[in-house]
Amino acid sequence: MALPIVALVGRPNVGKSTLFNRIVGRRQAIVEDLPGTTRDRLYAEAEWSGIEFLLVDTGGLEVIPAAGAEGQWTPLAVDSVPFVRAMKAQAEIAIDEADVIVFVVDAASGLSAADEAVTDILRRTNKPVVLAANKADNTALRQAAAEFYALGIGEPYAISAYHGVGTGDLLDAIVQQVQEVETPPEPPASGAQIAIVGRPNVGKSALLNRIIGEERVIVSDVAGTTRDSIDTEIEYEGQTLTLIDTAGIRRRGRIDRGVERYSVLRALKSVERADVALLVLDATQMVTAQDAHVAGYILEANKSVVVVVNKWDLMPPGQETRDQAMKVVRQELRFLDYVPVLFVSALTGQGLQKLLPTAVEVNEQRHVRVPTGELNRLVREVSTRINPPSKGGRRLRVYYSTQPGVDPPTFVFFVNDRRLVHFGYTRFIENRIRERYPFTGTPIRIEYRHEEADKKR
Repeated sequence: MALPIVALVGRPNVGKSTLFNRIVGRRQAIVEDLPGTTRDRLYAEAEWSGIEFLLVDTGGLEVIPAAGAEGQWTPLAVDSVPFVRAMKAQAEIAIDEADVIVFVVDAASGLSAADEAVTDILRRTNKPVVLAANKADNTALRQAAAEFYALGIGEPYAISAYHGVGTGDLLDAIVQQVQEVETPPEPPASGAQIAIVGRPNVGKSALLNRIIGEERVIVSDVAGTTRDSIDTEIEYEGQTLTLIDTAGIRRRGRIDRGVERYSVLRALKSVERADVALLVLDATQMVTAQDAHVAGYILEANKSVVVVVNKWDLMPPGQETRDQAMKVVRQELRFLDYVPVLFVSALTGQGLQKLLPTAVEVNEQRHVRVPTGELNRLVREVSTRINPPSKGGRRLRVYYSTQPGVDPPTFVFFVNDRRLVHFGYTRFIENRIRERYPFTGTPIRIEYRHEEADKKR
């Protein structure tokens, strides 16, 4: 089930990012910084009172002075020129994808006509809005925040994101709205769920159309849980596959660089429902920062991956070109070194014969289970090849290991002290497991349990 999306919106410099950090900081294990990923903290999973949601920090909705206004703010129509187009487009995408909107205003500077203009935008969404009057750092400002009642969108919650004052009441209001959101039921899963994700204009829809056209047998088009998404079921070698198309940003011509970041939101819900994600790249641009954004989220969601380099027909022919491209992909997405990379052309059909077989194989790898005896023998072999880490004269000891789950494959190691484990050792263990059991395209989860602590329970 995809998490509800809560978007922070408002003018620039009202403290949205500070509030974002305050909220996600309340949960200790939200999103790890993964080696090799260069990602802005645009979104993160958050939790309050047992309710989980995806929090999005948007760019500001900015209004600039109208000509001749000499710095005076004036209420403006949604599509008026005085809105900075790129900022407006970024926030609008987040608003469109959000289930709940938190409108952040500046209590220190007071109510402005720019806030009224943003309010006009939010009213037209017909979505629940929670009003946060930030920078209310003292009693006088908290009392003055009452002036934001004039916006007519409900009670203003006077908060100080910097100091944490009032954020608990705000979060209570947010999760109340989240709980009231009606989530569309997911279509029943009848086989592998394969999401086609990536930046705008990399050829996702063309790729889907080519796959459908070649397979011929379309079972049905099912409305997905993601807005603007259609799930297409096809029969493939005796099984039903569900292809989840990500709508992306359907714009003609130039796509602003800032807007592209927000296409991540389009992919989030699709990835949450998928077993396998086809991460589509543009061969003429290879791996961009936006591609790394999407790849990082796929990894955090523990989904399997196939990297699909599309538009390969536009590249010079020859093995040297392919080798160079593979080197770039492996370098820029080095945290996904276990995933297959395919070079295809949705236009000509080049390389597409490998796409579905690879996706099916990767999905099967999600369900591979290593026998307990074999796993423990492997761990013993690993321990003889390299000494486990030690600290303060104590060395890590692995007493027992098992694989309690699949989808994705999850391994649990019972050890003498979890504090002795470090990332490098976990990475070494994972690599040794993959030497024996490749788990192609599939992430591996490794957990450690402190056996002595468990025995005391």
